Amino acid sequence: MSHATAADLSSARRVLIHGVTGSGKSTAAARIGRVLGLPVHLADEEIGFLPASEATWTNREPDDMRTIAAEIAERPEWVLDAAYGCFRDMLVERADVVVGLDYPRWLSLGRLLRRTAARLRDRTPVCNGNRETLRQTLGKHSIIAWHVQTFAKKRATMRSWAEDPAGPPTILVSSPDQLDALIAAVSA
Repeated sequence: MSHATAADLSSARRVLIHGVTGSGKSTAAARIGRVLGLPVHLADEEIGFLPASEATWTNREPDDMRTIAAEIAERPEWVLDAAYGCFRDMLVERADVVVGLDYPRWLSLGRLLRRTAARLRDRTPVCNGNRETLRQTLGKHSIIAWHVQTFAKKRATMRSWAEDPAGPPTILVSSPDQLDALIAAVSA
């Protein structure tokens, strides 16, 4: 079973949110966790990045990410807002449902640009206490460049899960309105 429904989400105890950078995965995870009464985990905060330092953002080593992700995956209940490639397999394997935010590029990129500008302006800490800088935003490790580089692959991944009968149960939503309707159906 790879196509899942609101009913599948209603009974799910382990939910993985998947989508391109800027699609709103963390917000969707928080909303779904609230409706289902499940603990929400944020991949960038808890798994991906080391706590902020005076220097630059630092990713955890892949083995450390896998260890942390495995601990979360083993729990009976969770909503996780993303799964990096180095630990995605164990989360997909344990997820009751994957919610894929299959939004068009203009929407996710627009959200990402607005979010990045606001974080630059307000100096909002993200990703385990790190702060976005103009140098980083325009540099080699730009979140905007990451969006452009990974958009097609992330989108293809969630679409393949939804089409593959052996894939994880997947609900694709193609607009924020569809996500709202899904959450409303689960709330009812």
